[in-house]
Amino acid sequence: MATTKELVIFTDGASRGNPGPGGYGAILIWGNTKKEISAGYRKTTNNRMELLAVIAALELLTKEGLKIKVYSDSQYVVKAVEQKWLDNWIRTNFSGGKKNPDLWKRYYQLAQKHKVSFQWVKGHADNPMNNRCDELATAAADGKNLLIDEYYEQNEG
Repeated sequence: MATTKELVIFTDGASRGNPGPGGYGAILIWGNTKKEISAGYRKTTNNRMELLAVIAALELLTKEGLKIKVYSDSQYVVKAVEQKWLDNWIRTNFSGGKKNPDLWKRYYQLAQKHKVSFQWVKGHADNPMNNRCDELATAAADGKNLLIDEYYEQNEG
């Protein structure tokens, strides 16, 4: 049975230095249910963490065909999807040295299972959910036992 209910996801990424230790935070809201997630990495970039926040949220989903609205303060992520840059990057196999092909391919595969749209929000402003995602992301970046962003460290860093 199809549902018209929309999954709302707020995301943010952070890095201490660019590159440097980084983290992401995301909040998923389905009706009255809210789930927060975050993780930190020892060496990565802000853009990678912004995108990984979206991916990590989508990877939690167990159902397909959901209507999803993602709120992000990342122009990079929002414009890549909403202005169809990603479609061209996929079509040309990221020619011209486009960054983060590993993460964009992961996102693209996940997004095919749902109806995902993005809305840009001003960061560090008056959106409490975005501010909370920022807190999650920066706490993760500053945390102990940071994960390894293997693709980045092997190919970029």
